[in-house]
Amino acid sequence: MAGAAAIFALTAPGAAFADKTKVTIYTALENDQLGPFKQSIEAAVPEAEVAWVRDSTGVITARFLAEKDNPRADMVVGLAASSLLMFEKAGLLEAYKPAGADQLKEIFRDSKEPYAWTGMDAFLGAICFNTAEAGGAAAPASWKDLLKPEFKGKIVMPHPASSGTGYLMVAGWLQSMGEEEGWTFMDGLHDNIAAYLHSGSAPCVQAARGERVIGLALDMRGAAEKTKGAPIEVILPKEGVGWEMEASSIVKGTKNLDVAKKIADWVATKEANALFSKTYAIVAYPGVSNIPANYPAGAEQAMIKNDLSWMADNRERVLAEWSKRYESKAAPKK
Repeated sequence: MAGAAAIFALTAPGAAFADKTKVTIYTALENDQLGPFKQSIEAAVPEAEVAWVRDSTGVITARFLAEKDNPRADMVVGLAASSLLMFEKAGLLEAYKPAGADQLKEIFRDSKEPYAWTGMDAFLGAICFNTAEAGGAAAPASWKDLLKPEFKGKIVMPHPASSGTGYLMVAGWLQSMGEEEGWTFMDGLHDNIAAYLHSGSAPCVQAARGERVIGLALDMRGAAEKTKGAPIEVILPKEGVGWEMEASSIVKGTKNLDVAKKIADWVATKEANALFSKTYAIVAYPGVSNIPANYPAGAEQAMIKNDLSWMADNRERVLAEWSKRYESKAAPKK
């Protein structure tokens, strides 16, 4: 869903205890993650009562920026790091380095001073290829294989303005190929695209159902659909793949800073990362791993050298150019 009307808050039933501090957290976590996250946070920080405000990455990012002069959130947890870098650049994040952050993998730590955000887990762009519907066409091994004429009208991918997955793919192509070659590639890809969908998972779901031959989507969704029995291959092209990460931060000016710091500390723990690994194969804490069935081998090695700051700084420009070129095939918003 999109638009401010789609945003909703989730809180525990019943009245809050008098000694509880209500912490409003903006998030793009999936709905089925909210309950386990709330339970784990409140167990680790007993004085906290978590109130989620949840929607897609694009909607949450737009809402947060619109509220910059009067922030409504205390924290952001489970939002794309490129969005948090935009917030950091605008001076909207509290400077705080969680206890234990130095133990995390380097790419999941804010490299700037003052430290303002911490990564949680990474998600990758992958190809879901339906072997039963391919009509004898060879599985793509390269991004440029998607330009072959046999795939005309048979590919779907996420809309980059609606989906963080779509934007990470576009940003990955522009960074790894160079901007001129990247846009040329996307021009050719557009010729073969059936529709740009407003979801990071829907393209793979459509491929799994046989509605499309190829869906460009999240790595984890591909593994899950294949495990359910879908006749798909989950492919990481040989050039490498674009990626993003979920991250967390404290909102500057929160009146609940002490409790927010404790939640930020929790995000950096091994226990929290074990929870993250139930949804994502690649997490921030070294040694924490929960690789699902049918997950593509070598995923962490396939991640391109990704400049998250570039993704943040160039988001508006890239999306404007993308829309000018390709909006004609955007699926209707529901």
